[in-house]
Amino acid sequence: MSVVIGPGSRVAVVCSDPGIPVFGRKGASVHLQAVLSELVRRGAEVHLVTPRPGGPAPAALAPVVVHELPAVAGQGTQDRETSARRSDAAVADVLDHLAGTSPTGPLDLVLERYSLWGRNATAWAARHGVASVLEVNAPLVREQAAHRVLRDRRGAEDVARHALGRAGAVVCVSEPVAAWARQVTDPVRVHVVANGTDTDRITPAPRPGGVRPLTVGFVGTLKPWHGTEHLLDALALLLRREPGWRLVVVGDGPQRQSLAERGERLGISHAVDLVGALAPEQVASRLHGVDVGCAPYADADDYYFSPLKVYEYLAAGLPVVASRVPGMAALLRDGELGTLCRHGDPEDLATALADLAADPARRARVGALARAAAERDHTWSAVLDRVLAVAGPGPQDQAVAPTVGAVA
Repeated sequence: MSVVIGPGSRVAVVCSDPGIPVFGRKGASVHLQAVLSELVRRGAEVHLVTPRPGGPAPAALAPVVVHELPAVAGQGTQDRETSARRSDAAVADVLDHLAGTSPTGPLDLVLERYSLWGRNATAWAARHGVASVLEVNAPLVREQAAHRVLRDRRGAEDVARHALGRAGAVVCVSEPVAAWARQVTDPVRVHVVANGTDTDRITPAPRPGGVRPLTVGFVGTLKPWHGTEHLLDALALLLRREPGWRLVVVGDGPQRQSLAERGERLGISHAVDLVGALAPEQVASRLHGVDVGCAPYADADDYYFSPLKVYEYLAAGLPVVASRVPGMAALLRDGELGTLCRHGDPEDLATALADLAADPARRARVGALARAAAERDHTWSAVLDRVLAVAGPGPQDQAVAPTVGAVA
């Protein structure tokens, strides 16, 4: 089944995750804003349901009607988990209101971003026969337990079974995420739809040719799995061989201070620009100032992302240097759109960057191919088309799931 969204359509976009400021600057925020923008562009009446709008909407999203859920609060983990459940419980009331009071007709689609405690949106859609899609960006139960604190793991596993089991379609951003989802619900309703990019907002810029040191760019949250410390180590190696190399880091996060200190220890602070987090519309100008985009992931063993940064590099017409992690070879077409190197290996990373610096013709050729690939395959319009193609009503009764342990 599929759903057509256009003028007159009514869509509820639900994100009950308190960690995502929808109108903020995180990668998840950028993703949600892109989906909202595409729905607005198609003429739909769009309603956003969230406990954390994250400030006023950008001008382009002014038509979006925001329905704010109760804020998630609490001093300890247990209090916040309980509060998050209560906040999500209010989703059904919002959807009831939207379905019952509008003179323009019923809801045509409920599009939810899976969150750790979000179970009511897909259940509501299934009860009312409304098409729904649950977008899954990570195996959150496992992620929360491994990288943060999860007190009620069994409860979170139950939420995952319930939310995925009631969704009309479960759309996962990568094959590893889909493999997790297939353990939780009916595999037939699980689909892989990777992330995309805004090729109108992010465009190529003229870049001088010639053999010279390059300016390397990184965009993303500064967390350990992104491997930015290896990027600094690679830059230090390059600067020992030839002065003039620069690194521009766009993003913020818990590693920002340690990266600044690492730059000091390596003696390369003069060549590193830690820009901080930027609004999505500001990223394009920063990418105009770099020669190559880098995604130096540190670990390939537990990689399940669909990296927004790489799609943005492609849209900017940049050759990409990235770690050989699952899915990256296919995305970069086995080197046609960039260079794959060993994860966690600064020497291999430095060699890949030096090779690009020495070959301006290759940089230009790869950059042109990257932009063409972004325009042809990775626009948010194309992504939404793929999502809508699998949307449909969910089962009234929750699908039977495997054992609790399989969820994690």
